[in-house]
Amino acid sequence: MFRFSFHGIAVAMLILVSGATPAAAENSISVDKAWSRATAPGVDIGVGYLTITNDGDTPDRLVSVSTPVAERAEIHQTQMVDGKMEMRPVPDGIPIPPKGTVTLEPAGYHLMLMGLKAPLEKGSTFTTSLAFEHAGAIDVTFHVEGMGASAPSQN
Repeated sequence: MFRFSFHGIAVAMLILVSGATPAAAENSISVDKAWSRATAPGVDIGVGYLTITNDGDTPDRLVSVSTPVAERAEIHQTQMVDGKMEMRPVPDGIPIPPKGTVTLEPAGYHLMLMGLKAPLEKGSTFTTSLAFEHAGAIDVTFHVEGMGASAPSQN
């Protein structure tokens, strides 16, 4: 004898109608405060900063990033090594703990945009796709602040 619950049937119908998979229906990753700095003409390297929140009960990981405004985008970290600041790629990505928040900010984790196709201009925006191990791809709009900005003025 089979027993069906209204909740189970409703969830199954929602997944079928929306085309979502159960993993997508349970996506607990959100991104906000995405910003960048303006670049000078002729400079082909930019940065990206943002805050990632995992409201779920399981860890996730930011594994890669891509954007149409640059030839290549990487996850980097700035650290103090032997008394000097060094910036290095983070090939294994950034872990996002359950019920946790990770902020990509100056002098810490950040996104490097290399081979910019045009300068990033203050007041403009650009889109970047963040790939997570479990949540999949999330498109994020970055707001470009002034060249010396240390934090976003909006979002």
